Order: sequence, then C-alpha cells, then structure tokens
Amino acid sequence: MTTSAPAQHPPEVNGASSADPTLHAHNRHVTVIAPSRGWRELGLRELWQYRELLFFITWRDVKVRYKQTALGAAWAILQPFLLMLVFSVFLGRLAKVPSDGVPYAVFTFTALVPWTLFAQSVVGSSESLVVNANMVSKIFFPRLILPVAACGAFFLDFLISFVLLAAMIAVYGVSPGVEALTAPLFAIMALLTAMAFGILLSAVNVRYRDVHYAVPFLVQIWLFLSPVAYSLHLVPPNDRLIYALNPMVGVISGLRWALLGTESFPGGVIAVSATVTVVVLLGGLVYFRRTERTFADVI
Repeated sequence: MTTSAPAQHPPEVNGASSADPTLHAHNRHVTVIAPSRGWRELGLRELWQYRELLFFITWRDVKVRYKQTALGAAWAILQPFLLMLVFSVFLGRLAKVPSDGVPYAVFTFTALVPWTLFAQSVVGSSESLVVNANMVSKIFFPRLILPVAACGAFFLDFLISFVLLAAMIAVYGVSPGVEALTAPLFAIMALLTAMAFGILLSAVNVRYRDVHYAVPFLVQIWLFLSPVAYSLHLVPPNDRLIYALNPMVGVISGLRWALLGTESFPGGVIAVSATVTVVVLLGGLVYFRRTERTFADVI
C-alpha cells in the first residue's frame, strides 16, 4: 500500500506565496535610467548633489591658473587695472570721454571689474569640456560641473578686484549711498550672465571647434559694445532698451548706479538685460542636457 506524501507548498510570507512573482517585485528596488525631458530636468539637482566635486574642480582651476607664476593672484587685479590705465590715458585724458561727473579711473574700473569676470568666464567655460576631455570620456559625473566651475574660479578673481575697487572709491572721495547694498545683486547677475553664455558655448564647442577661435574675438568686440569705457548717457534714450539686449549693459549700468550714483535707477535697462540672461541661461541648460549624452563620443 502506497501512501502519497502531502504536497509541498512553498512557504507563505505575510499571507502570500514566495512563488508569487508580485512578492519579489514589491521587494525589489528598480532604477530606470532614461534621458531627461522637459524644462524641469536641467541638471541643477545633480549639480547640488555633486557640490563637493564642484568645489574641488573650482579650487583646482584656481591653483592651476596661478601655479608657477611670480605674481600669483595679483594677476586678478593687474589685468583690469592695467586696462583701466590705458582707457584713462587715451580716452579719459586725450579723447575727453565724459564720465558722468566722477573721476574717469573709478568710472572705468567699476565697469571693468564685472566685465573681466564675464570675459574670462565665457572664454574659460567655453573650453572647459574640451580641456577636460579625459574626464568627460572616462568618468561619470554631471558634465555641467565643468563650465560652472570655470565661472566660479574667475569669481574669486572678481572678489579680489572688488576690494581694489572699494579702495579706489574711498581714495577718490566718492561716497556711495544706501544703493551700494544692491551691489552684490549685480555681481550675481554678472556671474549668471557669464554662466549662461559659457554653458551654451561649452556644449557647442564639443561639436564645433570653431568656438575656440571665435569666442576670444567676439569678446573683444563685445567690450566696445558694452558701456565700459563710456557712459550709458551717450546712447540715445530711445535706443537704450534695444542696447540693453546686451546683458552686460544692465550689469555695468546697475553697478555704476549702486556704487557711484552716476545716474537715476536704470530699471528698464536692467529688466531687459536680466530677461535676456534668463532666456540664454535656460536655453543653454536645455541644449547642454540634450547634447550631453553625445559628449563622450564626439569629444
């Protein structure tokens, strides 16, 4: 007589069979990697998550730039200061370019401090991906860190130059009003403007190396298209809003208003320039994210 053994059933967990595929599905964490879509996925969250790496690369860029230099960080002051001397002699003294009632040296240096930040950051960040090609092609990290770090490295130079600017304002007897408290806002605006164009150009430079040759030339032209060596008052009032499509017009005019009190609040000019900066920044982030997946293959 044969007896059949009782059927062996799989053990139950919390009332569900372990053979039940839904049990394993609930206990398993699945990560789906997909390309970013829309305006909300611009890489800013990853930038914050990797903030320590951002700081490290920024500090690395600062150290590399002044390594084996006799003057070191003094170059942060010398570059805008020497350009200010040239403008003061040839435009302020010889050409008699008006400076809105303040000494021409202070008038020009107030514009050169944010301009130098913008010019150096755009050139440096546009090259950041190509210069760090080995990192881009071999290591996983948010690529957006590289152009942002390049701008951050030059922001340290800006802070050093700003100290000299404050000393010049005191020496020349210029007395800023309460408007001077808004100066950090225009410093941030200058940094964001540099990042906007730097991020866009860095992504374009990966595919089209013409950027390497075009950007320094365009920055030189951009200098004379901005009110660095001359006053905004030389531009006809009806044309100033169009002129403010150059975002550095709002930065320079706003900083002069804050520190020198050379004109009434240029609200319209600042608003137009800030709008252009935001549009270029968002557009640059979208283009950067959509082309980021091809960087390692193209670079």
